[in-house]
Amino acid sequence: MISELREFTLARLEHYFRKREKAPDTRLFKISGEKGHPLISDIRKFKLNSDEQLLIAIVLAPHLDPDFFPGIIQEVLPAGGDLPIFGSVKGKHHRGFIPTGETALFIIAGISMKKRLSLMKLLSESVLVKQGLLFLEPVEVGEPRMSGKLVLSKETSELYLTGRISLPAFSTDFPARQIETDLSWDDLVLTGDVLAQVEELKTWIEFNDRLLDEWDMRKKVKPGYRVLFSGPPGTGKTLTATLLGKYTGRPVFRIDLSQTVSKYIGETEKNLEKLFSRAENKDWILFFDEADALFGKRTDVSDSHDRYANQEVSYLLQRFESFSGLVILSTNYKANLDDAFLRRFNSIIKFPFPDAVQRRDLWVNALPRKAKLEKSLDVMKIASNYKLSGGNISNIVHWVCLETYSRKSDIITKEQLLLGIKREVEKEGKIFTGLSDTNHRVNGDLKDS
Repeated sequence: MISELREFTLARLEHYFRKREKAPDTRLFKISGEKGHPLISDIRKFKLNSDEQLLIAIVLAPHLDPDFFPGIIQEVLPAGGDLPIFGSVKGKHHRGFIPTGETALFIIAGISMKKRLSLMKLLSESVLVKQGLLFLEPVEVGEPRMSGKLVLSKETSELYLTGRISLPAFSTDFPARQIETDLSWDDLVLTGDVLAQVEELKTWIEFNDRLLDEWDMRKKVKPGYRVLFSGPPGTGKTLTATLLGKYTGRPVFRIDLSQTVSKYIGETEKNLEKLFSRAENKDWILFFDEADALFGKRTDVSDSHDRYANQEVSYLLQRFESFSGLVILSTNYKANLDDAFLRRFNSIIKFPFPDAVQRRDLWVNALPRKAKLEKSLDVMKIASNYKLSGGNISNIVHWVCLETYSRKSDIITKEQLLLGIKREVEKEGKIFTGLSDTNHRVNGDLKDS
């Protein structure tokens, strides 16, 4: 790429200064490389023409050779001299030339006004710009727009240069944290219907991009995939999202709504735009937990605050629908979500409260293999008599194991387990009456039949 760009740039300078008859033909420029390299893949994926490939080469050149542009100019103008038509600026730390829109205009279009105007249009309408991969930095009021730096996004340049993208750290510009797990699909206890719907998500992740490219479907279907996980707390919504990422090789980021939602008008939209823009065209999964806090129902307008709140929801609808990746919303109360969001979901997966058999499986999965159970402790009876979610069971087992281990014992007793259940039930403000295996009531609900 560097040698081809060098040859092309020298030809442009020679044509400009020495008035040679034939200008370099942009149609002949092509970036070559190994199949599967991210840059080569994007050229094929977005069907980038020669001008767009030249733009990428121009931006990447200083990253690979700091003396690239100064060296070429010195070769043509050994005596030096100012060259405004070439554009470029100095960086704060970089001692070479950083290309601007003017640099691209000169290298690609020369002095052809028709070609220059066409390139200016391309820098607004190219798929590179629309996908947030390449952009012109804004300039001071009154200065020519094309004098702004021409840059690739941080993640894009890193991907093209190193073949990978460093995951972002939590910050005000990216208010999300990566969530991971050591658990496997075997640890997740779900009904057959829910597992079948989760398989649909895995199918989308694995095959959607290939479908859009090979069957030319990009113009016919909306970008991205939007799914709602609804159900009581502790039923596996967060774990399912995390496992999806783990087994498809995609990082999962849980959005910190406390850092996203702002009381100041317009700030929530700005925060979300930074988030969505950063995640655009990355193989990341965005996970909005307790999503009704952000995607709640619009209200009747009675004052300016209601009007701005509704504008916030309207913005979310548009951005939610245009995002090209997988977005998972999780809520305990589906009814609290705005109906307009519900219509835009590709899938709504309901996570039901586990029945007795599922609770038994949850207990079996949660209890440590290296500990022993007291003979009188019947896991199936415990599962039948106590209506607990997977999250509850995990908390109980953790507490019981700590208590057992601290006594230098490896036997989990029935009494200790029931005490752990009592703690968990009362922690949630429910009523726990007795430790009987036959007539136990929790919050007025009889045991499962």
